[in-house]
This record gives sequence, C-alpha cells and structure tokens, in this order.
Amino acid sequence: MSDVEEDSHDEIDNESFAHDEQQPLIHGTNAQNLMEKILRNKILQSIYWKEHCFGLTATTLIPKAMDLQYVGGTYGGNRKPSEFVCLVFKLLQIVPERDIIIQYVTNEHYKYLTALGAFYLRLTGKPVDIYNFLEPLYGDYRKLRRRGYSGTYDIFHMDEFIEELLTKDFSCDMVLPHLPKRHLLEESGDLLPRISPLEDISDDEEEKEQEEEKEHNEYKLNLKGGRGKKRKRETESTKDEDGGGGDSMSIEETNRMRAKLGLKPLQ
Repeated sequence: MSDVEEDSHDEIDNESFAHDEQQPLIHGTNAQNLMEKILRNKILQSIYWKEHCFGLTATTLIPKAMDLQYVGGTYGGNRKPSEFVCLVFKLLQIVPERDIIIQYVTNEHYKYLTALGAFYLRLTGKPVDIYNFLEPLYGDYRKLRRRGYSGTYDIFHMDEFIEELLTKDFSCDMVLPHLPKRHLLEESGDLLPRISPLEDISDDEEEKEQEEEKEHNEYKLNLKGGRGKKRKRETESTKDEDGGGGDSMSIEETNRMRAKLGLKPLQ
C-alpha cells in the first residue's frame, strides 16, 4: 500500500471517530472500536454510507432500517459492506439511548428493524438486557434474507439469527463481545430461569387434554343416567299396561264391585 493510500485511510478512520466526547463508553471503549478498523474504512468509502447515512439520528435511521432487504456483513470480491452493517456502524457512532434500541427490538411490524436492534443490543448491551430482550425472539419465526460472502442470498428465520447472536462469537463479519453463559447469571441471581415457549405450549396442551377428558367423563355419566331413567320409565309403563302392579285390586274386591254394577262375577 502506498503512503498516499495509508494517509487516506488514516484520514477516513479519524473522521469516523469524530463524535461527541460526552457519549458513554461501551465495554470500556469508544463504541466504534467494536467494529474492526478495516471494516470501518470500507463502510466510510461506500456509496450507501455517503448517500444515505450522513447526518442520520436514532429517529431518522428508522426508515432506512425499514427499507433493508437482508442482513449480512461484507460480500463480493472487494468485500463490499452491506447496508445492514453500514447502519450498525451508524448506531455505534450515535450511541442511541437504551430505550430507543429496545423499541427497535420489540417492534412487531418491521423485521429488519428488529434484527438491526437485536444485533446492536448484542454488541453494546448488558448481558441481562441481552437475554431479557433477545430470548423472547426465539418465538419469532419471520423469514429473513442473509447475503453471504459470494453475494448470493439464503433464507433463514429470526429465531435462527437470535440463536447465532446468543451462542456464537462471530456474526455479520464482526466479532461479538463476550457474553456470560446464562446459567452463571441465574446462579448469581441476575436472571430468572428461562421458561421455554415450548414448555408453555406443553402446559396448555396438558390442561386442554385434562379439560377434554373431564367433559368426556361428564358426558358419559349424563348418558348413563339418561339410560337409567329411560329404563325406569319403560318399567313403569309396562306395569301400567299389566294392570298396575302394587295398586291392583284382589278378585273378591273386583267381584263385589261387579255385583254392585249388576255384572257377573269373575271366575
């Protein structure tokens, strides 16, 4: 590399660090240091950065995130930075407030805004926040497109992206900060044990099966009781047809009644 190119890259990198000194440090360093210098320089030289990212704020960045069509790092022979990673770098420059990033993550309408917020939170957030706000997305199965190194696309899902962020050390051409294991945070009392959505579904299905079994048993009892009443009514009807059962008169009483009516006695 020539001296001119080196000076140019140094100027670009110095430009990328022009920021408000009152911004908080992230993991003890300037947030932009979370992205490697070579990737920062590629972003600052890209057309998308120059045309779309200049002067963005946490609010004006939202429409750009809504327009994203894929996630990814760099692609192609010259390792062109994706629009996704350009917006990640912009967030590292402006360091939005925590509540704004949570709104990115929890919005239900724009999946790439969710993905962008989740990635930024994984880079900059506290471990407790990362688990509390990213784990619910294990139940998010919206489709995402990822652009690979060759420039081609593949389809995966939001829950797979979240799994990558929570379990891997590398994503979208960036090294992810160390994240303590969940069980360590549980043992220290910082996190409550996680209840899997599958366990909730299992409990709901078990309750539903118990309710159905209860209704079935009640139906059987009602059906059995109805048959008993029907048999009783049939028995009483038969007795009535045969002369009444316990209420029938003796032959002597019948003959006395017939004599009063002027009829011949029964034999």
